[in-house]
Amino acid sequence: MRHVGLIAGAAAAALVAAGAITYAVAEDEGSSARTPGTESADAGFARDMAVHHQQAVEMSYIVRDRTKDEDVRRLAYDIAQTQANQRGMLLGWLDLWGLPKVTSEPPMTWMDMGGMASGKASDGALMPGMATNAELRELQGLSGRRAEVLYLQLMTDHHKGGIHMAEGCVRRCTVEVEKRLARGMVEGQESELKVMADMLKERGAAPRA
Repeated sequence: MRHVGLIAGAAAAALVAAGAITYAVAEDEGSSARTPGTESADAGFARDMAVHHQQAVEMSYIVRDRTKDEDVRRLAYDIAQTQANQRGMLLGWLDLWGLPKVTSEPPMTWMDMGGMASGKASDGALMPGMATNAELRELQGLSGRRAEVLYLQLMTDHHKGGIHMAEGCVRRCTVEVEKRLARGMVEGQESELKVMADMLKERGAAPRA
């Protein structure tokens, strides 16, 4: 189907771009005297988006085991591969900068949203768009079309939150290659949002309000 080709093409382009950015950040770091600080937007985005991406990978592998629909399985695989690759880059940059992967400051502090703690945050939804632990358990208990619809709805929310964070890095981060990666995340996830909206419509469903 058309979705499969679009998703696969976008994922391949994202992985090629990610490889180029990996080399570029090493070159930039080798020539730059300035390294981001622990509380900088660059470090905060890298830490928080690594956590955000990890949940997307987890949800994608959950749904791959709960549906035989090839379009959904391909979408889930491509999201998992792309976001796992990007997560590795983000954590690698923290290593390169000599910065901790975990700090005591609340998530989203770098975006002045460190006080966003709520009932959802205490149930695992630490950042915008993240699913709660209860929603993950619900996804694990479904199969077939019901699992597909919930996954597409949860991932739509997840992408919207991820785009919000990536746009924040574009505005606040100072390391140019990290800003480029953030711009690529926005473009890639906006494209996938359109695909997921179509897939939900095909299943008689819609994104959650």
